[in-house]
Amino acid sequence: MPEALKERSQIEEQYKWDLTRMFADDAAWEKALGEIDADIDAMAAYAGKLKDAATIRAWFDAATELSRKLDNLFCYSSLRRSEDTRAEDAQRMYARAMAKYVHAGEVTAFAEPEILALPEETLNAILADDQMEPYRFAFGDLLRRKPHTLSAAEEQLLASMGEVLSAPGEISDNLQDADLVFDSVKDGKGENVEVTGSNYILLQSSDDRTLRENSFRSFYKGYRQHINTFGATYSANVKAAVVEAKARHYESSRAMSMAGENIPVSVYDNLVETVRKHLPAMYRYVALRKKLLGVDELHYYDVYAPLVSESSASFTYPQAQQMVLDAVAPLGEEYVNQVKKAYADRWIDVFPNRGKSGGAYSSGTYDSDPYIMTNFTGTLDSVSTIAHEMGHSMHSWYTKQNQPAQYSNYTLFVAEVASTVNENLMIEQLLKKEQEPQARLRLLNQYLENFKGTVYRQVMFAEFEREAHAMSERGEALNPAALNALYRRLIVDYFGPELVVDDEVQYEWARIPHFYRPFYVYKYATGYSTAVALSEAILNEGKPAVKRYLEFLSMGGSAYPLDELRHAGVDLTTPAPVDAALCKFERILDDAEATLARMENAAN
Repeated sequence: MPEALKERSQIEEQYKWDLTRMFADDAAWEKALGEIDADIDAMAAYAGKLKDAATIRAWFDAATELSRKLDNLFCYSSLRRSEDTRAEDAQRMYARAMAKYVHAGEVTAFAEPEILALPEETLNAILADDQMEPYRFAFGDLLRRKPHTLSAAEEQLLASMGEVLSAPGEISDNLQDADLVFDSVKDGKGENVEVTGSNYILLQSSDDRTLRENSFRSFYKGYRQHINTFGATYSANVKAAVVEAKARHYESSRAMSMAGENIPVSVYDNLVETVRKHLPAMYRYVALRKKLLGVDELHYYDVYAPLVSESSASFTYPQAQQMVLDAVAPLGEEYVNQVKKAYADRWIDVFPNRGKSGGAYSSGTYDSDPYIMTNFTGTLDSVSTIAHEMGHSMHSWYTKQNQPAQYSNYTLFVAEVASTVNENLMIEQLLKKEQEPQARLRLLNQYLENFKGTVYRQVMFAEFEREAHAMSERGEALNPAALNALYRRLIVDYFGPELVVDDEVQYEWARIPHFYRPFYVYKYATGYSTAVALSEAILNEGKPAVKRYLEFLSMGGSAYPLDELRHAGVDLTTPAPVDAALCKFERILDDAEATLARMENAAN
């Protein structure tokens, strides 16, 4: 029987993050909150004056300083809320900090349209002015967006439509989270099991095949009954993106979505084409899954089934700390010592407690430590989570050491690279030590599942989005029949001939929330492929690769993400990194097949 969760007050201080390094206490936070209004209101004085380099430089300085103060207020309240989501004082702090952010956004909304309304020659002269040196990249990026920035009145109108345009996603979420009810099902022992949106993946990961099949049928029966509504919400979401792209003079909604990070659409297309080239390897993995499960037919409800029994191994927190240090040792002494300091300075909030937020994350500001929240339970997965989140935090730490505040935030395109590098270094370290076939196969399967979920499956989603938006742009109807047919075809393409495609599979697109944030999912695949390339270089090339990687971590938001990755040695404008990552997938698959063969020979 699992141990009862402790109250927050019962957790030892050494296992809690030290937020006093950000604000001494809640009273200090309250004082800072009371002072921020004056800083926000002072920004209004710049309206109508942003016409020359000196004034625009002063505006950027003031905006950067304001952003730092707001970030500190918001981050502290967010971390406090995560400690115990039941605590009303923390909830109020969070809501008040969010309100200040909104107020600041309203007060400063005039600035970008006002600057971009200046004549071209004036803007170029300001860009070249020495006074703008600390903000040259940021200002140049603003100018890059000028052809797609509308008049102040039009921008205001679009902004005011934000709530309306986000309605399809909210309707879909409400339908899934609140209104959609699924039939209870029987498990293999004939006992009733409830099916919900939150436990579905857990049920699909059960070793009880009867439960997997019955929950699969029940789940998609629920979606089938509401598929016309889901079709309408998704179609409306796509149309909103298409209309905005047209209004902003982009050639497509995909181009608009990718333009924010200055990523050409060719990167997206290269990704899809390269993954398609490596689909035979995915078919091999599906065949291996069928063999390990010992089934005559592999169905979609077998795709998440455990292939190897779960390890009973458990790790203490000190053991987990050492395992992370061992994993990141190839990154050099400075990196390792800083991780040790992170432990000593209590960056990490370690154990679950009553009311604590679930999951894990890394969060901090330019002026704070990059804190980590985790819910450590002693499993290998929770050790890997610490390595993952430490990757995020070390990325933030290196950035803070090397960049001014205005470039301290790295983009979403590179956000998962450092975390996944750490995860890959850990699994490679464990594989190096583990020769017992059952345990080794468990690790290899985890590695293969990471590839399947983060590269193959996300690229399948990316294809779905690309085609759905293109259909809308061509004036074709995005009705449920068309969306179902598209999704079913992609499942057949990506999983291959060994998978029996049940009728229910075609409705899966309706449950993917990422589709309401257009053209986001492909970044999972590019990020994972990049991380594989970098971790391989670190382990095989050594110091030169480590040097490039740490320089990449130090760049923050001071350059475009493709340029940052190119500096690290990964050029995503070519298919090569994705191709190399999937060759690695094939080598892991070779290892898994050979390990299984050894197990079979030993059994005979």
